[in-house]
This record gives sequence, C-alpha cells and structure tokens, in this order.
Amino acid sequence: MHELERAEFDLFVLAPNGLRRGRTTGSCATAAVKAALYLLLYGEQCGRVEVTLPDGVHYLAIPIHALCWLNQKTVRAEVLKDGGDDPDNTHGATIFAEVRRNATGQIRFLAGSGVGTATQPGLRVAVGEPAINPVPRQMMRQAVAEVLAEEKSTDDPVAGFDLMIGCENGAVIAKKTFNPRLGVLGGISILGTSGIVEPMSLASWIASIEVYVRVALGGGAQSVAYLPGKIGRTYARDILGLPEKRMVQIANFLGAALDFMQQALDEERRCLDVLWLAGHPGKLAKVLDGVWDTHSSKSNMAMGCVARVAAECGFADHLVREMENANTVEAAMERLKSESGARALWTEIERRIGVLVHMRVPAVKRIEVRLFDLHGNALGEGA
Repeated sequence: MHELERAEFDLFVLAPNGLRRGRTTGSCATAAVKAALYLLLYGEQCGRVEVTLPDGVHYLAIPIHALCWLNQKTVRAEVLKDGGDDPDNTHGATIFAEVRRNATGQIRFLAGSGVGTATQPGLRVAVGEPAINPVPRQMMRQAVAEVLAEEKSTDDPVAGFDLMIGCENGAVIAKKTFNPRLGVLGGISILGTSGIVEPMSLASWIASIEVYVRVALGGGAQSVAYLPGKIGRTYARDILGLPEKRMVQIANFLGAALDFMQQALDEERRCLDVLWLAGHPGKLAKVLDGVWDTHSSKSNMAMGCVARVAAECGFADHLVREMENANTVEAAMERLKSESGARALWTEIERRIGVLVHMRVPAVKRIEVRLFDLHGNALGEGA
C-alpha cells in the first residue's frame, strides 16, 4: 500500500482576516499520544511529530514540550496549546497524554487530570465518557495506526492501548467555559473538527467582516448567505447554488454583519432581494433574546428561547420544562424528534428570527432563515 501524499498545514500562513491560526486541543492531544507511542514502542525521543488532520490531506508538525517514562509501562508526553490569535481559554495550557498498553486489543480513552467527564445526555460523547469529542478520538486512533504501521518492533500490532488525556490546571480553566453547565465535570473538553483553530472570534475579525460583506454584495448581487459556522455551508452551496463569494462567515457577530450590510446597501441606494441565514439554533436562536453577539462569553445558551417558543406554540408543560433544563440545544432537539409538531416549531423559530433580523436590515426585501442540527439535517419545513 502506497502512503498517500500529504502536505504540511503551515500555521505561519495567516487566515484571510490577517490573523494567526492555531492548534486545537484535539491536535495537541494527538501529538502527545503519538510522541508517547514512539517512546513506548521504539524508544524514540521525538522533539516534533506529524499529526494527520481530519481532511486526510494535510498534517501539522507539532513540537513536543516534554516526554518521559512515568514507570516501566507508561509514557507521558506534553504539548503546549497554541490557539493562534483566537481568544481561546486553553491558549498556553499544557495538554498531556499518558499512554500504556492494555490487554483488550482496543484503544481506550481515559480522562486524566484536567479533562472533564460527561455527566448529562445531549453531548457528543456518552454519559460517563471522557469529554474527548469524536473527531479528536479519530485523530488519535489514526496516530496509533500510523505508529504501529512503521513495524519497527516485533510487538503485536493488535495490542490495545490506554490513552489518558489531561490538561494541567484544566479544572480551573473549565470554570471559564460552559462545561460545568453542560454537565462536563472535572475539566476541559478535548475539541476540534478540523484540527485547526480558525481565528474567528476576535474583535478584529469584525472589521474584516465588513470587507467580506461588501465583496458579497459586489456586482449587484441579489442573494447573499450569512453563515455563523460551517453548518449551513453545504445548503448554501448545493441547494441555493451560491458561489463562495456570496457566502459570508460571520462567526458570532451577526449584529455587526447586519449593520455592515445595511450601511453598504444604503450607500449604494439599493435593496437586496434575499438574505439567507443558515446555521445551528444554538447560536441563531439567541436572537430571540435580543442577543446579536452570540459568543458564549457574552450570552446565555439558547434552550430558554426554544422552550419559550414551544410554550407559546402549545407544547405540553412537561416538555417545555425538559427543553428549558436541557444541557444543550442539541439535547433539546433530540427530545423533540419524537414530537409531531417539531418541524412546525423549528419553522416558527426560523420565522421569528427572520422578523427580528429584518428589523435590523430593512434594505433587504426578504430574510430566509434555515436551521440545521450538528449533522447538517434541516430542522424546519422550508429547507
């Protein structure tokens, strides 16, 4: 089998907004696992390792901060988290992995000091599991496979490994996040869907949004999509048929992005036929509480908004309470799946968001809101 050609993802190349990208906690943990395995299996002290990114095409070259034997069977490796120019609570933290063999033939993920454990349903991991999300887990499995594939020893390639992932001072860091409210107790979560931290949540990103909005409106465009994140991009591209330049990544700054659009349209003395707003209700439903900067540090979570609309739409009191008390909007979605009125509820939420957005951008003739779950499935009736 020939190894696929890979290219290094260069973090020194700035993001389009001129800011520096970083490494996710998932990438850092994967690098620590890989370095620990090289020492455990082959006696190699690595100062740097290559971590394959989820796209399968790129890798990150990640320096190893520290590497040592804890005992005859366990190796510990440490990596310093670099969040780039993003205001990341874990920036500068020490992410570590303690790796040892097990007799199960399986890869087992364990929560070390400073990494939390899920205690409530509705998260990306099951109750009782370490707060290590699915993509970082897959990255670590890939790292194990890559190290074993080098066949530098006669060790059984199907032997299992315990991967204990931790974060120095993680319990303190986690208090600055939503983890305690989400039911993730004891520390931070190991996150990341691409392995790369995109610097999208900085104040300076707001200024760059204005440029993206004006580009999107250029050439007399009559249809533009605002996307808070990656969810909704497939819909904008494949269903709406919008070219890349008509899709604006607005991160958490919906209010600023709308103001920029209104200002640009006023200057051009014209209207826009339709503005699409596509994304996850975890951010977009916050508009129903008058929140226009949806960053978690500046707003509450959106379950209350969803529950309030459900109550006004006649949902049973016990169901409304369950939605209010859900630890995530995704958990509320899961609870609603079995309800016959779920699509109608999400459609009403889309409508209400659209009404409020329209008040902020009267130069847009029509606002179309489309909400999706984390897997990109449409929630309302209009998608």
